[in-house]
Amino acid sequence: MRKARIRAIFGLLVFIALMAGGIYMAIAGVGSNGTGKAENIPFGLDLQGGLSVTYQITTANPSNDEISATIDKLQRRVDSYSSEGEVYQEGDDRIAVEIPVDTSKYDAHAILDDLGQPGQLEFLDETNYYLWAMGQEYEYILNGADVKDAQGGIDNNNEYIVQLTFTDAGAEKFAVATTANIGKPIYIIYDNAVQSAPTVSTAITDGVAVINGMSSYESAEQLASTIKIGALPLELEQIQYNIVGAKLGQEAIETSLEAGVIGLIIIAILMIGIYRVPGFIAVLALAAYVVLMLLILSIKGITLTLPGIAGILLSIGMAVDANVIIFTRIKEEIADGSNVRDAVKAGFSKALSAILDGNITTLIATVVLMILGTGSIKGFANTLMLGIVLSMFTALVVTKMLLNMAVNLGIKKPKFYGKAKEPKVINYVKASKICMTVSALAIIAGLVFLPINKANTGKSLNYSLEFTGGTSTTVTFNEEYTLEKAEAEVVPVITETVNISAADVQVQTVEGTNQVIFKTTELTEEDAENLEAAFKTEFGVTEISAQSISSTISGEMKTDAIVAILISSVLMLIYIAVRFSDVKFGASAVIALIHDVMVVFAIYSIGKLSVGNTFIACMLTIVGYSINATIIIFDRIRENLKLMKKDELDVIVNTSIAQTFTRTIYTSLTTFVMVFVLYIMGVSSLKEFTFTLMAGVVCGAYSSICITGPLWHLFKTKLSKKDKKNTKKVTKKA
Repeated sequence: MRKARIRAIFGLLVFIALMAGGIYMAIAGVGSNGTGKAENIPFGLDLQGGLSVTYQITTANPSNDEISATIDKLQRRVDSYSSEGEVYQEGDDRIAVEIPVDTSKYDAHAILDDLGQPGQLEFLDETNYYLWAMGQEYEYILNGADVKDAQGGIDNNNEYIVQLTFTDAGAEKFAVATTANIGKPIYIIYDNAVQSAPTVSTAITDGVAVINGMSSYESAEQLASTIKIGALPLELEQIQYNIVGAKLGQEAIETSLEAGVIGLIIIAILMIGIYRVPGFIAVLALAAYVVLMLLILSIKGITLTLPGIAGILLSIGMAVDANVIIFTRIKEEIADGSNVRDAVKAGFSKALSAILDGNITTLIATVVLMILGTGSIKGFANTLMLGIVLSMFTALVVTKMLLNMAVNLGIKKPKFYGKAKEPKVINYVKASKICMTVSALAIIAGLVFLPINKANTGKSLNYSLEFTGGTSTTVTFNEEYTLEKAEAEVVPVITETVNISAADVQVQTVEGTNQVIFKTTELTEEDAENLEAAFKTEFGVTEISAQSISSTISGEMKTDAIVAILISSVLMLIYIAVRFSDVKFGASAVIALIHDVMVVFAIYSIGKLSVGNTFIACMLTIVGYSINATIIIFDRIRENLKLMKKDELDVIVNTSIAQTFTRTIYTSLTTFVMVFVLYIMGVSSLKEFTFTLMAGVVCGAYSSICITGPLWHLFKTKLSKKDKKNTKKVTKKA
């Protein structure tokens, strides 16, 4: 015992030293570059601003397909600097690019040069390669426009490879070329330099090719990147560039940070009040989580955006959730008569499967989003994946270590850990009929409002600029305007003049000038003239220019988001079905997930809330949160199926929900608190986002209690013949 106490004291001192070092590193950084300093975390365009460049299309008579392809290629180039960059069409013959990059650390001109390079990506057979090498005219097999995608990776033999996917036209060309060149090389040339010369081993007719024999993963990624960005279909000429301000402004960052601190303090008070010593330890583990998150975001240079903040909020909720699951189990063990040491050991053991399954299912969705997502979707996935890994580490390693230290230091009285009360079991299965009816009515109402909105406003949903595009008006004022001043003084004039809401106006300042850019929904010619007159009358400006702009959320990004969610749902269904040995668990979880998304979608539809980047972030957050809450109840049902073999299925379901009820409420409460404080303190542009997140948290708690378990019971009793004997009424025990 003496040795155990000494080890505990030593371990506690090490933990304190590491925390102090981590906090110091996050505040001051290490080395001349300030490695790890929280201030070095890069912010996205919505929070930091960045580089804005406009290109003129110089190719004569470009088609819409060529413009779209050029925008897509530029987006891929931008992604190499930041996943949060935006590329969109401006007017009929211009393309605008906005990149969230700290221009004090990066050479803006070098970035501009790289972006605008036309790039010549061509595939040559051996004969034409020699002609090219001698400076003669040659004929290429296909070019960059024929390549749909390229990804570096590792195959089943642990070899580094590049996988190419061609367009339909490219696939046909490549099939002809590889059939005619078996045993010969195909030369891949970019900007007059040979990038690779793989030998054709067989005819490739399915539009997918693999280049193997790469020396390293980095070289595979580099070649894939070169091929992927390919040649721009159109020739571009840079006509202007600016350093633009953030879309949300410094105030949004400051209030978000303040709200985060206050939210964490409230969570700390709640955890200590509810769980006593374990609650205090959870606060220490959560502090370690925050410090690690800040350090990794800074060291890895992960761009933080509004959707990224949503991912962090979700992961904080999951970090608290893991601790709540563990502590609830410990209280149950103490109630069953175990001493504190055995209760702690059993609590972690019994909570492990629920924590792993809940986090792995969310990780599945996150990985799919990282692979298929672009822009803000990928940014959300990055921070969420980091948060999930850290939450599991802090719960299963840090919390466990600190709890064992507490026990070894002599804190063994059960009163310090709490004792679970016998849960009140009500008939959730029976009540679910009413709940499902209410849910169905809410979802139907949301769908009914779509044609109503269409008839009243011309749009089924209140799509924001990111989805619909609009008009960009650049105004040169007689004095310099900050973002906050422009929002306070100018935006009301715009909304009144052209009869739009403030949510339909985005404001960006241009560094070093008196220019301010106002992006609005599409303005008619009459609206543009009235707005110009209002600017001249109210502010005495004379320099005003307006251009139509395309959406920054491309059709491909929308498709990627939908496909990612569908694939995630299928993979989660398969994982849950395998882990729980019953496909009905997986089906119930996915249906509950769809329920939560559709209910929040109804809020957007009925409330006419703005549908843009934040809409995507909100829906993705709900997907992650919903599935995690569902897994906890299913884990308890799985356990009780073994312990309550003599009981009927409805009794097992009702008991399982009752046993996990406090966990669901406490976890939802802590997550809700984080978002609610941000809703109260945050800037107006965050109100709709945080409101729908709160609705998603409430909906996730509601569905996990009232929908998921009863739905599994319905499937189990109605779709499985062998379980029909378990359809009796609830016994007195329930």
